[in-house]
Amino acid sequence: MELHNHRKNYTKGMIAGDSIPDNPLKWFSEWIGEAIASGSHEANAMVLSTVSAGGQPSSRVVLLKKFDEEGFLFFTNYESNKASQLTANPASALLFYWPELERQVRIEGITKKSDQAVSDKYFSERPLESRISAVVSPQSREVPDREFLEKKHRDLLSESSGGDLLRPDYWGGYLLKPELFEFWQGRSNRLHDRIRFELSGDGWKIVRLAP
Repeated sequence: MELHNHRKNYTKGMIAGDSIPDNPLKWFSEWIGEAIASGSHEANAMVLSTVSAGGQPSSRVVLLKKFDEEGFLFFTNYESNKASQLTANPASALLFYWPELERQVRIEGITKKSDQAVSDKYFSERPLESRISAVVSPQSREVPDREFLEKKHRDLLSESSGGDLLRPDYWGGYLLKPELFEFWQGRSNRLHDRIRFELSGDGWKIVRLAP
């Protein structure tokens, strides 16, 4: 399959020099709010990229659950491939892409486990069947078939009233503390706008990049 003629011209926005805020977190908040308002499908979906101890990169889509000055929060199994890679190398990256607005945001930083209280609270607020899936799934490990997982799910669902199902030690949150943001706005003729914020001391160094 040849895709060299599969292209579109980006015309939905621009980043003027006088419109760039000093705080990238504030700008990100505005952009994800506009993505949600635009009807973007799962605007909080992000590609999380990690690197193993041997230097092998991996990427997958996860969901952002909260962001503030402390960082970007997501949840996963602590025994998964991504978790083992974050243990070996806590440097990681996030990518948000909102095609409805022809925008993307890249974020790089250091990731660490969130406080247990944060994980407990979020786990308790999840739907019962989602909590059960987190408990019974040996994430990233080989299983014999689909029925193996579905049976474990059915069995625990029949045993649990919901209120007694606590967060397992092997499941919880991670918090990425940003050190770099890059905002990208598609423009016509591939002359896209790219604005990078790089942490420097107590502030952010802001530069415009060529596309």
